[in-house]
This record gives sequence, structure tokens and C-alpha cells, in this order.
Amino acid sequence: MSNEHPVLLVLAGPAGSGKSTLCDRLVTEVPGFSRVITTTTRKPRPGEVNGVHYHFLTPAQFDAKLAEHAFLEWAWVHGEKRYGTLASSVLEPMAQGQSLVISVDVQGVESFRRAAASQPLLGRRMTTVFIVVDHERLIARMRSRAQDDEAEIAGRMKTAERELHEAAKFDFLIESRTRDEDFAALLEILRQARVRAADPSA
Repeated sequence: MSNEHPVLLVLAGPAGSGKSTLCDRLVTEVPGFSRVITTTTRKPRPGEVNGVHYHFLTPAQFDAKLAEHAFLEWAWVHGEKRYGTLASSVLEPMAQGQSLVISVDVQGVESFRRAAASQPLLGRRMTTVFIVVDHERLIARMRSRAQDDEAEIAGRMKTAERELHEAAKFDFLIESRTRDEDFAALLEILRQARVRAADPSA
């Protein structure tokens, strides 16, 4: 695939939908793709490198970026740490011909849409994708991960139901099945996104 017209794929979906796996596979298997490097106020974990895994900022530095309106989106996570996406982390790599993928929640996607409305180039290059997973399959995936207890799973399912109401706002939906089928669907979306990015009238 030509990367003459870089694109930004923004993926969202409930916990257990496989969006992180899709992002990782896209970066591994499609030349010219990278993940967006997001920003956080949490401390680096062992092995994490500033500017590679995240841009690690102090709360004061994060506040300064907020004052500069430097973020495309940001949010508090668990009421303690802040995460966000700097405009420069998207626009600068794309200006260098890099295609990007990012996984965010539905509120974050809405912030991206607002940014794209005021930046025509971003609007043309950005494609939003929501991964739909049926109720039983989603519960089974959460249980198979063995990371959450039943109360946590119930809470995640309520969040998933709320998120599903936002699905119609996305450019594309992937009805999740197997990992390979989901990835094939994402590659077809990427093909269409590249066509749109190359069309100056879009």
C-alpha cells in the first residue's frame, strides 16, 4: 500500500473487543504504520522509555500544555492520572508521511472529531472505527483474560452498553468475529481510508 497520503485510524470499542491487538498487528504487518505516542502524568513503569511508550509529563507540564490548547483530547483516568493526545504527536508524524493508529474511548473520539472539524487536513486523513462485540462473546473474552472479577466485568459490560450507543457516529463498524476476520475487515477499511485521503474533494 502506498503511504503517499498518510492516514489516521482511530479505533474504539469495549474492553475485550481486541482493539489493542488490532493496533499492534497493523503496526507489525503494514509498512509505514506507527501507534500514536500519547501523553500521561503517571510515572514510567520499568522498561518504559519517554517518547517511545508515552510522553511522560509532570502534572505542571500537563497543565501548561492544556493552557496552550496543545491536546486533541485528554481525560482523567481513575480520577488520579491524566492521559491525552498532543496535536503534535499526530500532525508531525503525518507530515513526514507516517500513517498512524490509536485506540481511545468514545469520549476521546468525540474530541478528535471536534479537532478534525477545525482542521480540514486532519478531517480528510482521519477515519474512525468502532468494534462491535455481541454480549455473550464479550463476557466470554473478559472471563478468558482472567484479569477482572465478576463485579469488574459487570461494570465493564455497563460501560460497553453505553459505548454501543455511540457506534452510529463512527465512519466504520467491525462486527467482531475471529482475530483474522477482524484484521481483514480493518485492512479493507484502511484501503477505503487511503482512497479518501487521496481525494482532494473529500
